[in-house]
Amino acid sequence: MNLDNIVSMATATENQWLKGRVKAVTSGDCLVITALTHNRPGAPPEKTITLSSLMAPKMARRGGKDEPFAWESKEFLRKLCIGKEVAFKVDYKVEAIAGREFGSVFLGNQNLAKVVVQNGWAKVREQGQQSQGKVSPYIVELLQLQEQAKQEGFGCFSKVPGAAEASIRDLPPSAIGDAGGFDAMGLLAANKGKPMEGVVEQVRDGSTIRVYLLPEFQFVQVFVAGIQSPSMGRRNTNGNVVETVPDESNGDASGESRGPLTSAQRLAASAASSVEVSADPFAAEAKYFTEHRVLSRDVRVVLEGVDKFNNLIGSVHYSDGEAVKDLGLELVENGLAKYVEWSANMMEEEAKRKLKAAELQCKKDRVKMWASYVPPATNSKALHDQNFTGKVVEVVSGDCVVVADDAIPYGSPAAERRVNLSSIRCPKMGNPRREEKPAPYAREAREFLRQRLIGKQVIVQMEYSRKVTPAEGATTTADRIMDFGSVFIPSPSKGDTEEVTTASAISGTQPAGVNIAELLLSRGFGNVVRHRDFEERSNHYDALLAAESRALSGKKGIHSAKESPAMHITDLTVAAAKKAKDFLPSLQRIRRIPAVVEYVLSGHRCKLYIPKLTCSIAFAFSGVRCPGRGEPFSDEAISVMRRRIMQRDVEIEVETVDRTGTFLGSMWEGRTNVATVLLEAGLAKMQTSFGADRIVEAHILEQAERTAKNQKLKIWENYVEGQEVSNGSTTVETRQKETLKVAVTEVLGGGRFYVQSVGDQRISSIQNQLASLSVKDAPIIGSFNPKRGDIVLAQFSLDNSWNRAMIVSAPREAIQSPDEKLEVFYIDYGNQELVPYSAIRPVDPSVSSAPGLAQLCRLAYIKVPSLEEDFGPEAGEYLHTVTLGSGKEFKAVIEEKDTSGGKVKGQGTGTELAVTLIAADEEISVNAAMLQEGIAKMEKRRRFEHKDKQAVLDALEKFQEEARKARTGIWQYGDVESDDEDTAPARKPAGGRR
Repeated sequence: MNLDNIVSMATATENQWLKGRVKAVTSGDCLVITALTHNRPGAPPEKTITLSSLMAPKMARRGGKDEPFAWESKEFLRKLCIGKEVAFKVDYKVEAIAGREFGSVFLGNQNLAKVVVQNGWAKVREQGQQSQGKVSPYIVELLQLQEQAKQEGFGCFSKVPGAAEASIRDLPPSAIGDAGGFDAMGLLAANKGKPMEGVVEQVRDGSTIRVYLLPEFQFVQVFVAGIQSPSMGRRNTNGNVVETVPDESNGDASGESRGPLTSAQRLAASAASSVEVSADPFAAEAKYFTEHRVLSRDVRVVLEGVDKFNNLIGSVHYSDGEAVKDLGLELVENGLAKYVEWSANMMEEEAKRKLKAAELQCKKDRVKMWASYVPPATNSKALHDQNFTGKVVEVVSGDCVVVADDAIPYGSPAAERRVNLSSIRCPKMGNPRREEKPAPYAREAREFLRQRLIGKQVIVQMEYSRKVTPAEGATTTADRIMDFGSVFIPSPSKGDTEEVTTASAISGTQPAGVNIAELLLSRGFGNVVRHRDFEERSNHYDALLAAESRALSGKKGIHSAKESPAMHITDLTVAAAKKAKDFLPSLQRIRRIPAVVEYVLSGHRCKLYIPKLTCSIAFAFSGVRCPGRGEPFSDEAISVMRRRIMQRDVEIEVETVDRTGTFLGSMWEGRTNVATVLLEAGLAKMQTSFGADRIVEAHILEQAERTAKNQKLKIWENYVEGQEVSNGSTTVETRQKETLKVAVTEVLGGGRFYVQSVGDQRISSIQNQLASLSVKDAPIIGSFNPKRGDIVLAQFSLDNSWNRAMIVSAPREAIQSPDEKLEVFYIDYGNQELVPYSAIRPVDPSVSSAPGLAQLCRLAYIKVPSLEEDFGPEAGEYLHTVTLGSGKEFKAVIEEKDTSGGKVKGQGTGTELAVTLIAADEEISVNAAMLQEGIAKMEKRRRFEHKDKQAVLDALEKFQEEARKARTGIWQYGDVESDDEDTAPARKPAGGRR
């Protein structure tokens, strides 16, 4: 007996033994067998085999009822061989019954026909067809076994009184073809969420089955919840809407059409009865997948809902060995069904999440029906290898914090990184300037984070960035890049760890500690963002969803019916100064007032919230002043104060209020007078012109300032008691002036140049950041279109180094070629050049946010010819020669500050410093030397000048007089005719750089 597999069972001849697997059992004597292997795509070939010479009891058809023992007969054969490997051969065919094939089937060494007859579940047919050879080859043994079964009273031959009548099922209308009165809603109401036992009778397509629900034998069609498999199509029925099922007769009855369909099926079928639609790709494979697992099998159906056509929606579970599997999830995971939102909404959140995640993974892996899937464009991209540790400086809102990176020096503004919490959205804080009030629970969410995070060490995992387009009516039209990440508290409180999922529970990818986003969600202070497919999301998305689910079930925070507590805060920072003065007595009555620092406005000025009086005030340290905005060390003073007091609990003692409504006084954080932090760091000066006796702890502040002076820190770096400044060949005692140690980085001509402060920590910090950057390949044309004013990375042509630069001019149209030139200004050095598009890259916001390091200066008290005037090129060349060069350092004495200037050829705006520039190894200043060379002249004197300035001008005039007498330079033809101010635009000379 040859039991080898063949390619197609459809072409098998009689008496040829084949191997296959039992796919379905349609009656007590009929099986559907599929091939074990096949070479064609799609489902394997199959055969329907009726056991030769047997006749099992017939099950009920339309309007009828079962023959005795019909259900038991079928169940015996089903449980005996469903899903098992068998060997079979065709014994004969009966053409009169649509070519039905009768055969012998072996399960192992067992002849199924003999087993069925031996147990009394089928009768042996009469010998009327023996003359035609239409008989089982085992007919003799079958007749003997039948006699034994009769004698023993097995199966259909039971001798128990009433057994035959009791075996006839009492079938509901749905089981005998009358679906008109079927109450789907009633069945759902009685059984929603409960597992119902059933046997699958038919598979319409991968996601639709017809099943007997036990023990009532309701015959229902169930759509698998949350999914939809490819359609099997439909054929042209010429107006006759019928549904065919395998004929359960045993040779003596013709195959009939299965009676009336449900109203929904009739409606759908009649609307398309004349249209032929081919099956979708993978439809047959999906159908076979479902048939292979559940057809003629015991299943558990959990009803989830009913659609508008009275069809049941439910989850289908089947056994696979010891495991119980979800049919819908299996189909989706194998790329044979898609996630369907409308029916998934009937399911529990966990089941929905699994289906959605499985579909997303199949799309990424392009499995089966997603083989040609093209993911939609998203506005987010993954961030890799950007994890860092640091201390939280500010809580902007419930879902945004500012963290100072430990890897960047303390006090550097570049250390601060804004982190938006991944995949969550908390209530918005609103905008007082636009009269937008905070949303419900927005203040509570921010306060919750403030109490847990401010000043605490955290671990940050950066996960993705997202481009945000400004809303309509916004003041800016440029897109913003927002960076998202997860923030973890390494040492959380016991209550926090009990409230959230611990690190070990999430695949070992979460750092030790508590995810603050998860903690927020579990308190009901936010929602999880439902991302689109292929949008980047938190690495701990499942844990966030679980936390949100706990808050929903507990009705916490925004999920509760309670309204958030109303807060009425009087904001004196935006009120008139008179209103602030009205509050002064209340603030002075309390000696030390608890407060919370809301914002650091400058090094010595901040905004405070006073909980006891429910008001916000502007507060400044009495008698202490930091450098103003744009001045050296201003940003560092702000950064130090943000690290020290931002959103901290402090105490204040108010002395008075100034004319602008700012309260003056002292502040303590813990036991530390906060002003001493600034003074000791050399970031502030005492101003006691009104007397120090009114300042609390004035002696401590003076001691702190004295310490900084002695150590020559920051603003006291070049301070000397009774300082002398050399402007010419003579020494003139002057009032104390601010002095910087600088290196010239670029000469523009006309006496203007750019400098960097020597020893400025910001320079080394930014250089380290630039050195650590991994500059990627040139961007694809069209993906990056920098505009005028944008900060980018540009490659300097002389040494090929990458530097921060501002776009000065760019083509009006989109970039067409990598060689297209853009004019850039290097904000840390002051020079500019034309750079090809291929030498420009986008820059990370953490690098671009720090202000430029190049400071625009001009030589004080003198006028230098512009490059277009006589002796202008000579003046530019001279200034270039004496100032530029490796290692050259100068002392720049700041004589004046011009806050309205600082704009040269669109190179940016800022304060222009008028300086006296003195080299360390020279006897006279560069200002005096240019007068002596006859390539500059003095400014016109005014009638009333300060005595210090008069002394400087007198000293400089001696050098100009020397050049005039020698007819040097611009004096070669005598006196210059005009002393008007230069108005011609400056022209950039060649060369110049560090």
